[in-house]
Amino acid sequence: MKSNIQIRHVTKQGANLFLDLGFAPAEAKRLQAASRKQINDTRRLKQQLMAELSTWIETNQLKQADAAEVLMVSRPRVSDVINKKTAKFTIDALVEMLSRVGRPVSLAVG
Repeated sequence: MKSNIQIRHVTKQGANLFLDLGFAPAEAKRLQAASRKQINDTRRLKQQLMAELSTWIETNQLKQADAAEVLMVSRPRVSDVINKKTAKFTIDALVEMLSRVGRPVSLAVG
């Protein structure tokens, strides 16, 4: 069986993907706005969690290799946290790292 991997269409960066998927213009605009909001909210949450981890590392005057050992991740992952590379982490992974250093995360809605 042969797979068909030919690219048929590419949505340009910044274009509305929902329009390309066939949604009505008003609905596509609403969906795009909701999607952007969710992405931005997630990014802000990750940045907060990373800031807490960075503060913990700085407060304890740890080298990245030492922090990596405590956090049970690689040294490059610690560098990614310090440099706020949010795309490389899930919220769960960041919460787990904070838990490992005795900084449990609580969630407040609203």
